[in-house]
Amino acid sequence: MRTTSEQGGPALSGGARTQARAHVVLPAYNEAASLPPLLTRLAEVARTGKLTAWVVDDGSSDGTADVVAEGWPGLDVRLVSHPVNLGLGQAVQSGLRAVLAKADQEDVVIVMDADDTHDPALIERLEREIEAGADVVICSRFVDGGDDATAPVLRRLLSRGAAALFRRVLRVEGVRDFTSGFRAYRVSLLVRAERHWGERLIEERGFACMVELLLKLRHCRPVVTEVPLALRYDRKRGPSKIRIARTVWQYVKLLVRDRLSPAPYRAL
Repeated sequence: MRTTSEQGGPALSGGARTQARAHVVLPAYNEAASLPPLLTRLAEVARTGKLTAWVVDDGSSDGTADVVAEGWPGLDVRLVSHPVNLGLGQAVQSGLRAVLAKADQEDVVIVMDADDTHDPALIERLEREIEAGADVVICSRFVDGGDDATAPVLRRLLSRGAAALFRRVLRVEGVRDFTSGFRAYRVSLLVRAERHWGERLIEERGFACMVELLLKLRHCRPVVTEVPLALRYDRKRGPSKIRIARTVWQYVKLLVRDRLSPAPYRAL
């Protein structure tokens, strides 16, 4: 991990660097059982770096907010609440807006699932990729070292089919896993995008929101890299919230809308 400069300025000579803070956004709907082990893993990461976890409780009915309200030893964890369930897209949007209101330009935003299927140990690797020049880093199941063998068959088929379709149709350089929910973003990139789209930065309510955000960010001409993700679906404690047919339909509508929507009229 990088060391902290007392001045909080840019990287200094002699190997000393300003340590950016990682803001981890966790969209959560009825994840009271999965959050404790995940927050414990995040607390371990926070021992060697500056990290804040932002749990977005999307209208849960199982006490998800109570888990966060109790606090977590060794971890700066904050709660963003929706009084009713608004869907993954709005949960991600609320989390990003909460972070951008507090974060520094040099910070990193990491979005990951709250069901404990994503390994926080990858956060340090994501920060290194951003520090090396990437603007977006995707934890990918479809690069060497990636693995989704623990996921249900239909979920794997959807992810792989969507990846093949989007690679052929969208051709976003550097991207193989378009639907991964585990990503890192440079704060300054998100600020530029939000300045243009505002509350329309994420309009999809469901799982297609991750693809939508990537499509809008591509107009900022980001540097995108991928790191291997070994999905840990065996750690999931509740039922999957994805609806296959609904998600396929959302992907189709998103592709049509992307084709019909004009590119921004000015450089972002």
